[in-house]
Amino acid sequence: MRAHENVSISSTLEDLYKDLHRHPELGFQEHRTAGIVDERLEGLGFEVTSGIGGTGVVAVLRNGPGPTALLRADMDALPVKEETGLDYASTATATDDGGKVVPLAHACGHDLHTACLLGAAEVLCRETTTWSGTLLLVFQPAEELGAGAQAMVDDGLFDRFPRPDVVLGQHVAPLPAGRIAGHAGPAYAGSDSLRVRLIGKGAHGSMPEASVDPVVLAAATVLRLQTIISRETPSTETAVLTVGSIHGGDAANVIPGEVELQLNIRSYDERVRGRILDAVDRIVKGEAETAGAPQEPTITEIERFPVVVNDAGALQKTFDAFGAWLGADELLDPGAGAGSEDVGVLATSSGAPLSYWLLGGTDSSLFTTGDLSDPALLTVPTNHSPRYAPVIEPTLQLGVTALVTAARTWLPAA
Repeated sequence: MRAHENVSISSTLEDLYKDLHRHPELGFQEHRTAGIVDERLEGLGFEVTSGIGGTGVVAVLRNGPGPTALLRADMDALPVKEETGLDYASTATATDDGGKVVPLAHACGHDLHTACLLGAAEVLCRETTTWSGTLLLVFQPAEELGAGAQAMVDDGLFDRFPRPDVVLGQHVAPLPAGRIAGHAGPAYAGSDSLRVRLIGKGAHGSMPEASVDPVVLAAATVLRLQTIISRETPSTETAVLTVGSIHGGDAANVIPGEVELQLNIRSYDERVRGRILDAVDRIVKGEAETAGAPQEPTITEIERFPVVVNDAGALQKTFDAFGAWLGADELLDPGAGAGSEDVGVLATSSGAPLSYWLLGGTDSSLFTTGDLSDPALLTVPTNHSPRYAPVIEPTLQLGVTALVTAARTWLPAA
């Protein structure tokens, strides 16, 4: 493919993207989205299987001898109220697993990922003389829950379908549209979210001596947890611990019986992760014992994302092709990011190398330099913001071309 040559995409792809954006669905509830994916891929001649891992869709296209390339897109949205002001903005709501009605938005760009992979599927199906081998397309549910990739693996993804020789994928990001970024090695942090239930003894606010105050216990626990990073994690390692939620009590003059904390840990090394989790357990239980709590606290896992590790050779091979197509000056190395993803599960479970990159999706006119020192990176809406939505062009065009370029690189024509 010549430098700066984009593939020809369907004129209906933008309409499809807007439709997906208007109709977001929560993780493991992506029934409408999966139905659209299924219908379009069957129309292209793929062997399509739905319901993998709940609402996942797998499509296979065999095109002569050669390796197998897995191309992945995630489909789920977030419980966020959209504030973009777009004429195709979401006004949808859904009932979450807790029975609460929540607003919905594709505030992370998974609608774009789905549209791009469908666009790439159409190009690769149309131009089969340009590649040889097997395409394995994975449309994954519940990435935001950190559970969708594992659910598909547990449902026999690599037993029922061809085992890939490489896993390829992309994620739209608040970088200038037209640029692509990728980092070899540990690229995205592992993440552990925990729920901590601190059990005290309730009493009237005028009689604290009759209580074991879980609010005070929670305050002491939150402060002590912060020392795990500052005093127990080596300064040469990167880790983050955030207490993002504290809930306890309903009245100013009532000491409640319990308080719940929710905390998130991000790390890049399994040994560091293990030390942090052990320290959380020790501190939570130790503070409760010091406070004289009547019951031992409970710590339960909410979700877990493993570290995403880009295979250096695989990423270089893909980026060499991107450089020939897009130009080396449009490629960035963002370093390791603290965000989390579960795409790595597909690579580790199949034994295939991972090549995963970021696709710039923000209006390039908002940037000055367009590189990683650009101050606009601190001001433009980011993923998970209610104001986040990628610009459709050139993002859609480049996202399709990136996937097609990567597939052709790993499935060269005979």
